[in-house]
Amino acid sequence: MKREIIDSLKDTINIEAKAITGLLAIVDNSFVHVVHKLHSVSGKIIITGIGKSAIIAQKIVATLNSTGSRSLFLHAADAIHGDLGIISKEDIVVCISKSGETEEIKYLASIIQSMDVEIIAMTSNANSFLAQKSNYHIYIPIEKEADPNNLAPTASTTAQLVIGDAIAVALLELKGFNSENFALLHPGGNLGKMLYTKVGDLCFNNEVPSVNEKANVNKVIIEISKGRLGATAVINDNEELLGIITDGDLRRMLLSDSYNPNTIAFNIMTENPKTINYDALAVEAMELMKSLSITQLLVLRENKYAGIIHIHDLIKEGIV
Repeated sequence: MKREIIDSLKDTINIEAKAITGLLAIVDNSFVHVVHKLHSVSGKIIITGIGKSAIIAQKIVATLNSTGSRSLFLHAADAIHGDLGIISKEDIVVCISKSGETEEIKYLASIIQSMDVEIIAMTSNANSFLAQKSNYHIYIPIEKEADPNNLAPTASTTAQLVIGDAIAVALLELKGFNSENFALLHPGGNLGKMLYTKVGDLCFNNEVPSVNEKANVNKVIIEISKGRLGATAVINDNEELLGIITDGDLRRMLLSDSYNPNTIAFNIMTENPKTINYDALAVEAMELMKSLSITQLLVLRENKYAGIIHIHDLIKEGIV
């Protein structure tokens, strides 16, 4: 039984993977026309479907909205029972249906056509009623569904979803939609934190540990312990940043044969420490720490030492 389950899982994945790779053959200039039409629409992109295709339509709408293309989901059954009022002549309607022959979709397509609103059909039947009624048709070839009876929408809905994602990304690129635009639409959760939170937001309440370059080991130990950030900056008499001393540097010095309690900070520090700007995104600090395998960065504000950001600050805030 275990072997049969594994084989079934692999068969489903292979069938759906084949359905996706088969889409490469249908991407041609007709797709370009569809993308340009969606890009130039002055109203909304309304996406409709019924059954499993309706669920796919909802996901495509969510992706389009999150990437800067104003979209709305309209369930085909609700549309013909009073919700057609959301469609205006400035809109364009995308109808998703594997067969293109369900009664609700056929009825809806006829009504939309009579409203003088353009239709983009997404079907697996190029000769279907929906395909014939549409201004543009996206043909999705499907050899078979993944289930043994070739009935449950599986490979077909996967392919529909991939086409929706491909169109959303093409529109995103046409619009020049960048991370700043993305941040405006995703202010909440960990994603919002990564797009909005700055280094200064996290290190603002931290201690700002520093010692003069002539300070002895005891003062260095006290300063690092007081700041609880695992390091201290080393500055000169003009408060210019010279280096950094971490608790690791101290341990190595204390264990070495050359340890002397009169050793000064200048002789322990690491010159040219890794720094980051106060206004930099916190996610940049995390990436820098990970790439350098370090746990803290000195923070600069207007080229002056302003504190330390520790990896724990980032993890606590969910910047991972």
